[in-house]
Amino acid sequence: MDSALAQLLHRRKTLPEHDQLAAAERDRDEVEAALIEAETEVSDLSTDQVKAEADLEPVRQRLARDQERIADGTVADPRQLESLIAEVDHLQKRISDLEDSELEIMEKLETATARANELTGKADQSRAEVKRLTGERDAKVTAINSEAAERKTERSTLQPDLPADLITLYERIRGGHGGVGAAELRNRRCTGCQLEINAAELREFAAAPADEVLRCEECSRILVRTEHSGL
Repeated sequence: MDSALAQLLHRRKTLPEHDQLAAAERDRDEVEAALIEAETEVSDLSTDQVKAEADLEPVRQRLARDQERIADGTVADPRQLESLIAEVDHLQKRISDLEDSELEIMEKLETATARANELTGKADQSRAEVKRLTGERDAKVTAINSEAAERKTERSTLQPDLPADLITLYERIRGGHGGVGAAELRNRRCTGCQLEINAAELREFAAAPADEVLRCEECSRILVRTEHSGL
C-alpha cells in the first residue's frame, strides 16, 4: 500500500499537465506583456493625435481670418496687404507640415491599433488554454488524491493488526527509504534495492522462523518472504 501511495504521489507530481500548464502560463504572460505595451502605444498615439489636431485648429482659424481680410478688401495699405499675404503663405506651409505630422501619427495609430487587436485575440486564446489545462490538471490531481485517500484508509484499517514494534521499525526504515520500509524477497533478490542475496544469507533466511523479521543487508528494508522467494 505504501508503494502504491508513493507511486500515486510521484504520478501526481509528474503529471504532464504540470509542464503543459507552465508553458501555457509563460505564453500567456508574454502575450499579455506585449498587449500592455501595444495598448500603451495606442494610448500615447491617441494623445498625440488629439494634440496634433489641437495644434492645427488655431492655425486654420488664423488662416481663415487672414484670407477673409484679403478677400474683403479691408486692408488698403499695400505694405500691410503684402505682409498679410506672406503670413497666409506661411500659415499654409505651417498647416501642411502639421497635417503631414498628424497623418504620420494616424498611420502609426492604425498600425498600433491593429497590433493591439491581434494581441487581444491571442491573449484571449492564451487565457482560455491556461483555463483548460488548469481544469484538466486539477481533475487528474483530484482523482489521484481520491485514490490516495482510499489507500490511506485501507492502510489505517490494517495497521492495528500488525505488532506495534514491527510498525515502529517499519516506519523508521521507510522514513529514509523513499517511504517504503519493506520489500518482497523474490527469486533470491530484494525488490527494494534490486540486489541479489548471497548464498550464506539465503541459507540463514531459509532456516529462520516464519515470524522472524528479516532485513536486507544492503538497503536495510524488511524482507517479506513468499513462495516466490527462492528459499
